[in-house]
Amino acid sequence: MIFDPAAECMPEAERAALQAERLRATVAAAHASVPYYRTRLDAAGVRPAAFAGLAELGRLPFTTKADLREHYPFGLLAVPREQLARVHASSGTRGRPTIAPYTRADLDLWSEMCARSLALGGGAPGDVVHVAYGYGLFTGGLGLHYGAERLGCTVIPASAGQSQRQITLLRDLGAVGLACTPSYALHLAEVAAGSVRLRYGIHGAEPWTDAMRARIEAAFGGDAIDIYGLSEIIGPGVACECREAKDGLHIQEDAFLAEVVDPATGAPLPEGEVGELVLTTLRKEAMPLLRYRTGDLCSLTRGTCRCGRTTARMSRIKGRVDDMLIVRGVNVFPSEIEAVVLESPHLAPHYQVVLSQEAALDRMELQVEWAPATQPPLDDTAARAELAHRLFERLGLHSDVTIHASGALPRSEGKAVRVLDRRRPS
Repeated sequence: MIFDPAAECMPEAERAALQAERLRATVAAAHASVPYYRTRLDAAGVRPAAFAGLAELGRLPFTTKADLREHYPFGLLAVPREQLARVHASSGTRGRPTIAPYTRADLDLWSEMCARSLALGGGAPGDVVHVAYGYGLFTGGLGLHYGAERLGCTVIPASAGQSQRQITLLRDLGAVGLACTPSYALHLAEVAAGSVRLRYGIHGAEPWTDAMRARIEAAFGGDAIDIYGLSEIIGPGVACECREAKDGLHIQEDAFLAEVVDPATGAPLPEGEVGELVLTTLRKEAMPLLRYRTGDLCSLTRGTCRCGRTTARMSRIKGRVDDMLIVRGVNVFPSEIEAVVLESPHLAPHYQVVLSQEAALDRMELQVEWAPATQPPLDDTAARAELAHRLFERLGLHSDVTIHASGALPRSEGKAVRVLDRRRPS
């Protein structure tokens, strides 16, 4: 089903006119109510009364996560603090947390975006949806929770953890939809051991590959759907795959204006070329953001999808600008390593990359596990050599490989920790 056909199937020219109108309103609100943006817009010579909309998008200043942290907690609010209905926040593991404030209208918008996303993934009114994202300051749990209720579903607010109990609830309450990170879905699949069948799963908050999708779909029998969002923009619901095509994530373009730019220069890139995703909010009240540099790498595609929606589609996230590993001068993304691991049916879809230094040279070790069905283990030496060879073919990088017994590596109940960088700071 399509939750809002008028918005999701809008003709391109009509959508562009709507975006231009909402962009002008967003720029005017930011200039009038946010001193930071007023200073930046004035410096760029942008006068809201004369701003031409989409044609002048490139004149608007970029906003970065550093800007959000510099103005922590409420320096970028466009409304009085008393009008806030809720505040979410990032973990702050790389510095100050970033604040995600919402007015009541923002919360209503968020639930609408998540309802659209669930419908994209195959959800329908009356479904039992099991939400195993974390609840609290993290936006994942509550976003999908209210979105499922908005769609007309029955929600099981399980949060993360107590995996055996999760399987009992999934089975006994007849859930047809599961919302959680892809790494936690794999862990639940191990615990369920084939006892739970689903119609769909909505999985996001970390990059994942089509090979991991295949493992999840084989374990639960339904569609595994990628969802995208970030707390600074609104949380989950910015974009989501459709189950009909699974060929890019449909961006909710009536609410978010998307660009892809060169990460180094900020110059716009053409359709289909991978670069950094930049988002501008078009309907956000509490904290509108202009040209926010997400740090996520993807490409954009336009045109009508097989599902009938006309919104632009972003590719699955290739990685993050700041998560790219440089090992002995070679650029490596964890998703590239994951793809190699999941090519082997004898290995479990769990891994960690450990980076260290020996005599001032980088050392990369890939730690993986035997799949549960691979018992007793195959020839360990031959398997390690084969995996190391395939990594070299894919990455052009020599690495050490360790294969552990099934279940030896830590499991994630939230975002998986894939890289342990133990190198000395340069």
